[in-house]
Amino acid sequence: QVQLVESGGGRVQPGGSLRLSCAASTGTLSWYAVAWFRQVPGKEREPLSCITSGTTNGKYAESVKGRFTVSRDDAMNTVYLQMIGLKPEDTGIYYCATNRVENCMSTWDLKEQYDYWGRGTQVTVSA
Repeated sequence: QVQLVESGGGRVQPGGSLRLSCAASTGTLSWYAVAWFRQVPGKEREPLSCITSGTTNGKYAESVKGRFTVSRDDAMNTVYLQMIGLKPEDTGIYYCATNRVENCMSTWDLKEQYDYWGRGTQVTVSA
């Protein structure tokens, strides 16, 4: 079992930055790949990034490449999503997820494969 808890969301002006955290309250997150998704009401949950166990390399959706950086601190059992250059269209609820495999698969962007999700943290980008 893995229980994920996101934090770090909030309201920020366009061009601003936020760092989201995904902590495991149970389970060892360092063993697993972790993905980030975003959802806006009425729309599908959108994939953003994935980080493989034991690496600093992330995979990114085109919409966030160059602005978002995923990282992990295994000692803290936490994965981060650093977001810069935020835009109003980045507004949404941000979720982390894992399916308890080591590597981000080529299909990492398919939300259906993830068994464990946090409850999300709200990010609002507005002037």
